[in-house]
Amino acid sequence: MTLNTATFALLCWLSISIFVGADNPYRFFTWNVTFGDIYPLGVRQQGILINGQFPGPDIYSVTNDNLIINVHNSLTEPFLISWNGVQQRRNSWEDGVSGTNCPIPPGKNFTYILQVKDQIGSYFYFPSLYFHKAAGGFGGFRILSRPLIPVPFSEPAGDYTVLIGDWYKANHSALRARLDGGTKLPFPDGILINGHGPNGAYFTVDQGKTYRLRISNVGLQNSLNIRIQGHTMKLVEVEGTHTLQNTYSSIDVHLGQSLSVLVTADQAPKDYYIAVSTRFTTTVLTTTAVLHYSSSGQKVSGPIPGGPTTQIDWSLNQARSFRTNLTASGPRPNPQGSYHYGMINVTRTIQLSSSAAQVNGKQRYAVNSVSYVEPDTPLKLADHFKIGGVFRLGSISDHPPGGKEYLDTSVMAANYRVFVEIVFENSEDIVQSWHLDGYNFWVVGMDGGQWRPDSRKGYNLRDAVSRCTAQVYPKSWTAVYLMLDNVGMWNVRSEYWARRYLGQQFYLRVYSPIESIRDEYPIPKNALLCGRASGHHTRPL
Repeated sequence: MTLNTATFALLCWLSISIFVGADNPYRFFTWNVTFGDIYPLGVRQQGILINGQFPGPDIYSVTNDNLIINVHNSLTEPFLISWNGVQQRRNSWEDGVSGTNCPIPPGKNFTYILQVKDQIGSYFYFPSLYFHKAAGGFGGFRILSRPLIPVPFSEPAGDYTVLIGDWYKANHSALRARLDGGTKLPFPDGILINGHGPNGAYFTVDQGKTYRLRISNVGLQNSLNIRIQGHTMKLVEVEGTHTLQNTYSSIDVHLGQSLSVLVTADQAPKDYYIAVSTRFTTTVLTTTAVLHYSSSGQKVSGPIPGGPTTQIDWSLNQARSFRTNLTASGPRPNPQGSYHYGMINVTRTIQLSSSAAQVNGKQRYAVNSVSYVEPDTPLKLADHFKIGGVFRLGSISDHPPGGKEYLDTSVMAANYRVFVEIVFENSEDIVQSWHLDGYNFWVVGMDGGQWRPDSRKGYNLRDAVSRCTAQVYPKSWTAVYLMLDNVGMWNVRSEYWARRYLGQQFYLRVYSPIESIRDEYPIPKNALLCGRASGHHTRPL
């Protein structure tokens, strides 16, 4: 980064830094986003590269770091990056989705200014527009604990990002055209591990040492199961929460989810398969990477380790075994169990039901019967500048209305500091995965059948895992609790990417009538303005 670029980025940050702790370190990144040829499944495709890399470079940060990320869009299409799991405290201005940000035009740049406030854990970033995620542009995002904050396991000998996801051989533009024409996508062609097909990714270990694997499902359509030949995995973290350290022979990772495991290289020194396969599918896709012992003299051999396929109860029971380590510190020194979420009164229950339907002769997907339509102006800008006609609060109801699916720009109103219960309901035969930007929530319950008020009797009100993405099994429900303590415009979306693209998402507007800088940062000086916000002004530097 040149001095001029760095100085400009720092000045942009200083325009809001008077409202945050200025003592926290700054980390600067300059990214050039380009199209380039990639061959992950053996055929040439148009991929999205960041600084020439597919997947993109990892982001390394520490709790409370300030990140200045200058993104140059060298594509021929508008572009945005979003940060899956990064909460953007008081700062939905930087969330990088169409409801909060104008796209970066081709040939232009935009500097994201964000702080990983009071967070630790394993996450990823991804491109949020135009079905770009099917071409790449994603990468790992880790937030390390501050040096004086205890971590409930010894420092591993190595720390690897493992990005797994299903993949198509077709270019993202062809997939997008198919969706725009109202047609469903076919079954994916394969699975990638860190952008590679079978045995393309290597993870080198020394015998007798323990390693951390940060695993994220960055795919488009399928839950995946991961296992390592001859080795077990000890779960230690899920999306920023230190967990009870249970040991598993294989783990399901659903769409958009991230977790960390510890793996000890305690076997004979040779190479071993890391296997990843689709879950709950008639056709099972499988791929492999290699766990390579540094002293190995033997290539991978033997049968690829098998995993679960369609067993839902197996996955449900495993999910219920993910529990918070109540005595471990989180991003702060106080124990994770010191916040007693189960003793707070719920003042609002929101039931969200997903569905699929033909609307105006085209395939669409909906939440509570509303299939989201992108407006011509980001919702956050329309809200800030009080531009009418872009959206209306209450355009999606708190409960499934039971009517036919229809198109609208769905925004749900919510008050600041309200403690709510959200019940995700899935009446279909697929596994759903739901993500909420700006928050973690406690996954207090999940079960088959129809959710009813007396389902609360089975809730885990003591040590439920806190995370930002939760699966919902077929013909089942998942319930979460959360405190709405982060003002902003937040995307609630299906992580099944074709469904999100065709409407299975909405925005939650968390509002404080005080409109104080204590609750939300002011609009960034460098915010891009588009649509009906064009001609308005941000604020002086």
